[in-house]
Amino acid sequence: MTIEQIKTSKLIPYARNTRTHSDAQVAQIAGSIREFGFTNPVLIDAENGIIAGHGRVLAAGKLGMDKVPCIRLSHLTDTQRRAYIIADNKLALNSGWDEAMLGLELSDLREADFNLGLIGFDADEIERALNPDEPNFEPGTEDDQGKLDEKTPIECPHCHKFFTT
Repeated sequence: MTIEQIKTSKLIPYARNTRTHSDAQVAQIAGSIREFGFTNPVLIDAENGIIAGHGRVLAAGKLGMDKVPCIRLSHLTDTQRRAYIIADNKLALNSGWDEAMLGLELSDLREADFNLGLIGFDADEIERALNPDEPNFEPGTEDDQGKLDEKTPIECPHCHKFFTT
Protein backbone atom coordinates (compact mmCIF):
# COMPACT_ATOMS: atom_id res chain seq x y z
CA MET A 1 0.00 0.00 0.00
CA THR A 2 1.20 3.44 -0.86
CA ILE A 3 0.54 6.53 1.21
CA GLU A 4 -0.44 9.50 -0.94
CA GLN A 5 -0.65 13.13 0.18
CA ILE A 6 -4.07 14.29 -1.06
CA LYS A 7 -5.52 17.80 -0.86
CA THR A 8 -8.36 17.88 1.65
CA SER A 9 -10.40 19.86 -0.88
CA LYS A 10 -10.27 16.81 -3.21
CA LEU A 11 -11.60 14.37 -0.58
CA ILE A 12 -15.28 13.51 -0.76
CA PRO A 13 -17.09 12.66 2.50
CA TYR A 14 -19.41 9.67 2.30
CA ALA A 15 -22.94 11.11 2.22
CA ARG A 16 -24.38 8.11 4.08
CA ASN A 17 -21.69 7.95 6.78
CA THR A 18 -23.31 6.54 9.90
CA ARG A 19 -20.67 7.87 12.28
CA THR A 20 -20.99 11.37 13.70
CA HIS A 21 -18.32 13.75 14.98
CA SER A 22 -19.15 16.48 17.46
CA ASP A 23 -17.15 19.70 17.48
CA ALA A 24 -15.62 18.60 20.80
CA GLN A 25 -14.51 15.26 19.35
CA VAL A 26 -13.03 16.93 16.25
CA ALA A 27 -11.11 19.23 18.62
CA GLN A 28 -9.83 16.12 20.42
CA ILE A 29 -8.67 14.62 17.13
CA ALA A 30 -7.00 17.93 16.21
CA GLY A 31 -5.22 17.95 19.57
CA SER A 32 -4.03 14.40 18.93
CA ILE A 33 -2.74 15.31 15.47
CA ARG A 34 -0.90 18.33 16.89
CA GLU A 35 0.69 16.26 19.64
CA PHE A 36 1.48 13.01 17.83
CA GLY A 37 1.33 13.90 14.12
CA PHE A 38 -1.03 12.55 11.48
CA THR A 39 -0.33 8.91 12.34
CA ASN A 40 -3.40 7.24 10.86
CA PRO A 41 -3.89 7.79 7.11
CA VAL A 42 -7.34 8.45 5.70
CA LEU A 43 -8.69 5.51 3.71
CA ILE A 44 -10.15 6.50 0.34
CA ASP A 45 -11.63 4.84 -2.72
CA ALA A 46 -10.47 5.24 -6.33
CA GLU A 47 -12.44 8.50 -6.70
CA ASN A 48 -11.14 10.11 -3.46
CA GLY A 49 -14.27 9.18 -1.53
CA ILE A 50 -13.55 8.90 2.20
CA ILE A 51 -13.95 5.36 3.51
CA ALA A 52 -12.40 5.91 6.96
CA GLY A 53 -11.11 9.12 8.44
CA HIS A 54 -13.97 11.61 8.25
CA GLY A 55 -13.11 12.95 11.72
CA ARG A 56 -9.40 13.20 10.86
CA VAL A 57 -10.23 15.19 7.71
CA LEU A 58 -12.43 17.55 9.74
CA ALA A 59 -9.62 17.96 12.30
CA ALA A 60 -7.11 18.61 9.52
CA GLY A 61 -9.38 21.40 8.26
CA LYS A 62 -9.54 22.86 11.78
CA LEU A 63 -5.72 22.83 11.85
CA GLY A 64 -5.44 24.46 8.43
CA MET A 65 -3.84 21.42 6.81
CA ASP A 66 -4.32 21.44 3.04
CA LYS A 67 -3.11 17.85 2.50
CA VAL A 68 -3.45 14.63 4.48
CA PRO A 69 -1.92 11.18 4.10
CA CYS A 70 -4.26 8.73 2.39
CA ILE A 71 -4.29 5.08 1.41
CA ARG A 72 -6.38 4.06 -1.59
CA LEU A 73 -8.54 0.96 -1.17
CA SER A 74 -9.56 0.67 -4.82
CA HIS A 75 -9.78 -3.14 -4.58
CA LEU A 76 -13.05 -3.00 -2.61
CA THR A 77 -16.36 -3.54 -4.36
CA ASP A 78 -19.03 -0.92 -3.74
CA THR A 79 -20.74 -3.25 -1.27
CA GLN A 80 -17.48 -4.02 0.54
CA ARG A 81 -16.65 -0.30 0.74
CA ARG A 82 -20.04 0.53 2.25
CA ALA A 83 -19.76 -2.34 4.75
CA TYR A 84 -16.18 -1.45 5.69
CA ILE A 85 -17.18 2.15 6.46
CA ILE A 86 -19.41 0.74 9.21
CA ALA A 87 -17.08 -2.10 10.27
CA ASP A 88 -14.08 0.20 10.69
CA ASN A 89 -15.94 2.18 13.32
CA LYS A 90 -17.87 -0.60 15.05
CA LEU A 91 -15.04 -3.12 15.39
CA ALA A 92 -12.96 -0.62 17.39
CA LEU A 93 -15.91 -0.07 19.73
CA ASN A 94 -16.15 -3.79 20.46
CA SER A 95 -12.87 -3.85 22.39
CA GLY A 96 -12.53 -3.38 26.13
CA TRP A 97 -9.99 -2.04 28.60
CA ASP A 98 -7.61 -3.69 31.01
CA GLU A 99 -8.68 -1.36 33.83
CA ALA A 100 -5.63 -2.02 36.04
CA MET A 101 -3.19 -1.43 33.16
CA LEU A 102 -5.10 1.68 32.06
CA GLY A 103 -4.85 3.13 35.57
CA LEU A 104 -1.13 2.37 35.65
CA GLU A 105 -0.52 4.01 32.27
CA LEU A 106 -2.58 7.09 33.15
CA SER A 107 -0.78 7.40 36.47
CA ASP A 108 2.61 7.24 34.76
CA LEU A 109 1.54 9.78 32.14
CA ARG A 110 0.24 12.15 34.81
CA GLU A 111 3.51 11.74 36.76
CA ALA A 112 5.39 12.62 33.55
CA ASP A 113 3.24 15.79 33.42
CA PHE A 114 1.62 14.75 30.13
CA ASN A 115 -1.62 16.57 29.28
CA LEU A 116 -4.17 13.81 29.79
CA GLY A 117 -6.74 15.94 27.98
CA LEU A 118 -5.12 14.80 24.73
CA ILE A 119 -5.99 11.11 24.99
CA GLY A 120 -9.77 11.20 24.59
CA PHE A 121 -10.98 10.35 28.09
CA ASP A 122 -13.02 12.93 29.96
CA ALA A 123 -11.95 14.09 33.42
CA ASP A 124 -14.34 11.74 35.26
CA GLU A 125 -13.16 8.70 33.30
CA ILE A 126 -9.55 9.56 34.07
CA GLU A 127 -10.26 9.97 37.78
CA ARG A 128 -12.18 6.69 37.93
CA ALA A 129 -9.28 4.89 36.21
CA LEU A 130 -6.75 6.48 38.55
CA ASN A 131 -8.86 5.85 41.66
CA PRO A 132 -10.76 2.58 41.10
CA ASP A 133 -11.23 2.07 44.85
CA GLU A 134 -13.15 5.34 45.27
CA PRO A 135 -16.71 4.34 44.30
CA ASN A 136 -18.16 7.52 45.77
CA PHE A 137 -16.35 9.90 43.41
CA GLU A 138 -19.02 12.16 41.95
CA PRO A 139 -18.33 14.87 39.39
CA GLY A 140 -19.02 18.39 40.54
CA THR A 141 -18.22 17.74 44.21
CA GLU A 142 -15.40 19.28 46.20
CA ASP A 143 -13.56 15.94 45.81
CA ASP A 144 -12.78 16.74 42.18
CA GLN A 145 -11.47 20.28 42.63
CA GLY A 146 -8.17 20.79 40.88
CA LYS A 147 -8.64 17.75 38.67
CA LEU A 148 -8.67 17.86 34.87
CA ASP A 149 -11.79 19.60 33.56
CA GLU A 150 -13.45 18.61 30.26
CA LYS A 151 -12.91 22.16 29.01
CA THR A 152 -9.25 22.33 29.97
CA PRO A 153 -7.46 24.45 27.36
CA ILE A 154 -4.80 22.61 25.41
CA GLU A 155 -1.90 24.67 24.10
CA CYS A 156 -0.51 23.65 20.74
CA PRO A 157 3.28 23.29 21.23
CA HIS A 158 3.88 24.48 17.67
CA CYS A 159 1.60 27.50 17.17
CA HIS A 160 0.84 28.18 20.89
CA LYS A 161 -2.89 28.59 20.18
CA PHE A 162 -5.25 27.26 22.83
CA PHE A 163 -7.99 24.75 22.05
CA THR A 164 -10.51 23.07 24.33
CA THR A 165 -11.37 19.41 24.37
